[in-house]
Amino acid sequence: MTDSAVLETIEPLEPRSRGAPSATSTQIRGSTLLLAGRTLSMAVNFVVQILIVRYLTKTDYGAFAYALSIVAFGQSLVTFGLDRAVTRFIPIYDEQRADDKLFGTLVMVTGTILSLGVALLLVVYGLQAWLGGALVSDPQAIALLLILIVLAPVQALDDLVTGLFAVFASPRAIFFRRYVLAPGLRLAVVVLLILGGSGASFLALGYLLAGVAGLAIYSVILVRLLDDRGLLARLRPGQLRFPVREVFGFTIPLLSSDILYILMNTSDAVLLGYFRGAPEVGAFRVIQPAAGLNQLVFSSFTLLFTPLAARLFARHDREGINDLYWQTAIWMAVFSFPIFALTFSLAGPLTVALYEARYEESAVYLALLSFGYYFNTALGFNGLTLKVFGKLRFVLVINLLAAAVNVALNLVLIPRYGALGAAIGTCATLIAHNVLKQAGLRLGTGISLFEPRYLRVYLVIAGAVGGLLVVQVALRPAIAVNLVLVGIASVVVLAAGRTVLKIGHTFPELLRLPLARWLLGG
Repeated sequence: MTDSAVLETIEPLEPRSRGAPSATSTQIRGSTLLLAGRTLSMAVNFVVQILIVRYLTKTDYGAFAYALSIVAFGQSLVTFGLDRAVTRFIPIYDEQRADDKLFGTLVMVTGTILSLGVALLLVVYGLQAWLGGALVSDPQAIALLLILIVLAPVQALDDLVTGLFAVFASPRAIFFRRYVLAPGLRLAVVVLLILGGSGASFLALGYLLAGVAGLAIYSVILVRLLDDRGLLARLRPGQLRFPVREVFGFTIPLLSSDILYILMNTSDAVLLGYFRGAPEVGAFRVIQPAAGLNQLVFSSFTLLFTPLAARLFARHDREGINDLYWQTAIWMAVFSFPIFALTFSLAGPLTVALYEARYEESAVYLALLSFGYYFNTALGFNGLTLKVFGKLRFVLVINLLAAAVNVALNLVLIPRYGALGAAIGTCATLIAHNVLKQAGLRLGTGISLFEPRYLRVYLVIAGAVGGLLVVQVALRPAIAVNLVLVGIASVVVLAAGRTVLKIGHTFPELLRLPLARWLLGG
C-alpha cells in the first residue's frame, strides 16, 4: 500500500486550539516519570546482569546471552510491528470516536500476536535438531533456547499492553509494571539462583516465569484502566470493524525496522557464535547493557511521543509536531549526556570496575556502541515521526539499505576482528541510518532539519565529552576523580541548555528548590 493510500484511510480532524507547548510539556512531564522509573529499572537490571556475569562461567553466560538474542529475534517477528500500529491508530480512532474500529483493532492485533507466537514455538521445537547443528555447536545454548523461546510471545503481548497504557495516558501503570515489578522479579530469580547454587537452566526458567507473571498482572491493570476511562462501556461486540487494510498496510512495510533492529542486536551474536564461539559472544554481549544505557532517556520518552504526535497529526498541527520533536530531542540529548560521558570517555575504567580485568578488551566495544546509541538519541525521534506521517516507502527503503550494510559489515569484519568487528559494524550502521532518517524528516514532513537555537547546546556537549576523553587518555585519573569530572561536565551542559529546555516552565515546582532558578533558568 502506498503512503497516500494509507493516509487516505484516516479521516483528518479539524485543528484544535490546544497550545503545542502545553502538549509538549505534558508529554515531557509524563516521560520524565517514565525516565525515573526506567532509571530505577535499569539500575536493578544492571545489578542483575553483573551478578549473572560474575556467577556464571564465561561459556555459560555466552550460551545464555545467545539464547536471549534469539528470543529477541522471535519477539520482533511475533510482534509484527503491531505495537507501533496500536500507538498510531488507536489515538486517531479515539479522537474520531470510531469505537468500532478501536476495539476491532485491539481484537485483531491480539489475535495476530497469539497466532504468530504459537507458530514460532512450533517451528523452534520442530527444528531444534537442525538449529543445534547449523547455527551453534553448543548444546547448552539450544537447551536454554527451548526454555526461553516462550518469552517471545509473552513479551510481544507485554509490549502491546504497554502501548495501550501509553495511548490512554497512564504513565503510573507503566512505571509500576515495567520499571518496578519486572526488574524486581528478575532480581528475585537471580538471588535464588545464587543462593541455591543452581545453573543456567534455572535462570532461564526463572526469567520465563517472571515474564508470565508480569503479563498477567499487567493485563488485570489494563482492564481496570479501560473500565475507569469508560471505554468498556463503549464496547459493542456486534459492531466491531476490523481495519485490516489500514493497520497491516501501515505495519507490514515497517517490519523492515524490526529486521534492522534484529540484525544489529542478534546477527552480531549469531555470527560471533558461528565464527568465534561462545566466549567471544560473551565478551561482546557483556557490555551491551552498559552501552544501551544511552538509550535510557530515548526509550522512556518513546512511549508517550507516538500517541501525542499521532493526535497532533490528526489535527493537522505541524507546528505542534515540530515543537514536540525538537524539544524532546534536546531533552534527550542533555539528560543522556552523563551516561554517554561515562560509557564513552570513561569506557576503560568503567568496564574493568564492573566486569573485572578479564573483560578489559571489551572497553573498546563499549565506547563504539555508546557513540552509536547516543548519536541515535541526540537526533530525536526521526524514525517515529516519519512513521506518524505515513512515510512508509522511504522508511522501508532506508531500513533495507541499513540492514544490508550491517550484514555486509558483519560478514567482512567479524571473521577477521571478532567482537571488535561487530562493534564497528553496529556503530557505523546506527550513524548512517540516522543521517538518512534525518534527511527524510526534512524532505518528507516539513520538520526542520536542525533548529539553530539548539546549536550551542550540541556544541557544548561535543566539547565536554571530548575534554573528558583527553583527560582520561592523558592523565588516567582515579575512578572517583573521573566521576567528579563527569558531574561537573553534566552541570555545564545543563546550564548551557537551561533556556531552551524550559525546565522551569515544564516543572514549575522545581523552582522552589534552593539555587533552582539560577541553574534551571526560571
